[in-house]
Amino acid sequence: MEKQPLDILPEYVLFGSQASYDNAKVVALPVPYDSTSSYRSGSREGPKAIINASRFIEPFSYELGFDISKRVPVYTMDELMPDFSSPEHMIDRIKKEVSLIVEDKKVPLLIGGEHTIALGSLQALKEKNANITVVQFDAHSDTYEELNTTKYSHGSIMARARELYSSVFQVGIRSIDKRSFDIVDRKTLFFIDDVRREGADKVGSKINKACKENIYITFDFDVLDPSEMPSVGTPEPNGLKFEEVLAMFKEIAKGKNLVGADFVELTPIPSLEAPNYLAAKLIYLFLGIFFG
Repeated sequence: MEKQPLDILPEYVLFGSQASYDNAKVVALPVPYDSTSSYRSGSREGPKAIINASRFIEPFSYELGFDISKRVPVYTMDELMPDFSSPEHMIDRIKKEVSLIVEDKKVPLLIGGEHTIALGSLQALKEKNANITVVQFDAHSDTYEELNTTKYSHGSIMARARELYSSVFQVGIRSIDKRSFDIVDRKTLFFIDDVRREGADKVGSKINKACKENIYITFDFDVLDPSEMPSVGTPEPNGLKFEEVLAMFKEIAKGKNLVGADFVELTPIPSLEAPNYLAAKLIYLFLGIFFG
């Protein structure tokens, strides 16, 4: 007798179904690295938690009206072995892996791990195509020139991103250093107050109209309100709601080409599975919105 879906557990890959590498549109790269974390560490466990939870998501999305897994084939790579010798060496390791994915004309999807991992992906893409807009969803601006004696830290990722790309937008910010606050371009940085005043749809539309055709999304889970997402290293109060994030994704995606993304800073809390499932579901819907 042929086995039915409930007779077997889903594969231990993102969303429980492994596309062939040749047929995959998206290549997921789990990066269990958190060596520069400055408050609560543990985001190195994020990739495992997200992949495990993702295996039990209903493939059909009533929100979008189709089975996302059938329209967006994903290949999940093995976890990338961390290099603990220095953040620079780890970034270089990620850059090399992402470069191979991009050369094969696949879209890299990094699953973190701390936010520092995004820089390896951004460096790899810059060598292939400089005409990219970076859109950051985050509670923190991450614009320190240096944090804890290094320029390559989760708290300085966007300072490095702005050195690489001229078009950068930041959304959901509610914590920023004074130097950055004094010089920030308010047309490219949207504080949480801006989102609440203007509405998520309008902010997403503004970004869509101002950004380039090619976009890269870097998503820190602490952009979400701690009532929905407590499992992060630095949980800032008064964050975005799940539905607000989806509304912005839908507007930003219109007519754009997603060249890469990372989802970072999930720091699992033992025996609390809801945030892990939320993270996995958000990534699933994100792929459906941008590629469906």
